[in-house]
Amino acid sequence: MRDNGDVLVLLPPSETKRRPRSGPPLDLTDRPEPLRSPTADVLAALVPLCRDDPERAREVLGISAAQADLVALDAELPTAPAAPARLVYTGVLFDALAAQSLPRGARRRADASVWVASALFGAVALGEPIPAYRLSAGTALPGLPPLAALWREPVGSLLQAADPELILDLRSGPYTALWPIPVGLRDRVVVGKVWQQDPADGGARTAVSHHNKATKGRLVRSLLLSRRRPRSPRALLDTVRACGWSAYLDDARLDIVVDHV
Repeated sequence: MRDNGDVLVLLPPSETKRRPRSGPPLDLTDRPEPLRSPTADVLAALVPLCRDDPERAREVLGISAAQADLVALDAELPTAPAAPARLVYTGVLFDALAAQSLPRGARRRADASVWVASALFGAVALGEPIPAYRLSAGTALPGLPPLAALWREPVGSLLQAADPELILDLRSGPYTALWPIPVGLRDRVVVGKVWQQDPADGGARTAVSHHNKATKGRLVRSLLLSRRRPRSPRALLDTVRACGWSAYLDDARLDIVVDHV
């Protein structure tokens, strides 16, 4: 998880995950060093809870009886097969990104320069092997401090070590709160926001809610396919426009404007 000259893109995770059918289990020694200990701490709280008290685990995880298989999923995390995160995360954003179908070079860029915020793992590069899991940013695990307190410093140190020239933050609110960008890097951050423009209403813009994930996924895909390597907010704006998007820069916010989603 190092800066390779590309924009570092930060994404929220998906609630739904695809379970790898085969592969070695998670090996914490393969994780970036700052994230190993907190990952182990979360696993040490989550796995026994799900294994020994499934009913309590459902309450803690905020899932229904019909989703009891997700409790079993977390109970088996230490031995579950792992696969690159781009194969595990599913849902609207990741289906639109379709990282697995990218050309080899673009997929390598995605594996290194697209990070997913995660309540279990802190941050996951798309190329990092992980098992499928269920844990949300707002979950309070017994015996642990709030997850935001657990992840803030480790992920912050990882970001500082990566030292990206530019960060495109597309995370949702709960995952922005999970670990804020360190103060020393905040002048390199551009926050992406999706708007829908209605020509029938004089071009009025409204914030896109449900479909903003698909737009963000397509945006990231187009950036990965581009040969440009923007190193400033203005260069990022030019790149996004060159990829065919209607976009505007409002201070440190990149507005993506669509007339259909």
